[in-house]
Amino acid sequence: MIDDIKKRALHRTRILEGQLRGLEKMIENEEYCLDIITQSLAIQKSLGSLNKLMVENHLKTHVTEMFEAGGETRDGAIDELVKIYELSRNRS
Repeated sequence: MIDDIKKRALHRTRILEGQLRGLEKMIENEEYCLDIITQSLAIQKSLGSLNKLMVENHLKTHVTEMFEAGGETRDGAIDELVKIYELSRNRS
């Protein structure tokens, strides 16, 4: 993993951890529904940021290596990217 991306991804996970704890408290305290939804949407956005970092790392490391290897390995990289694209489309 690229050091800078790893550092940023870990930072993002720590933020997410805090956001989730906050969401849990909001639910326990039966706070206003729209405030809970707003917090949930913020968490989803943070997860999107984490996913973007992971895709960036994957492209700069594994996919680059797979393309350089060529052949079936290159095709495997393309299949992975199509799969992750499809997964992201199903969840948005």
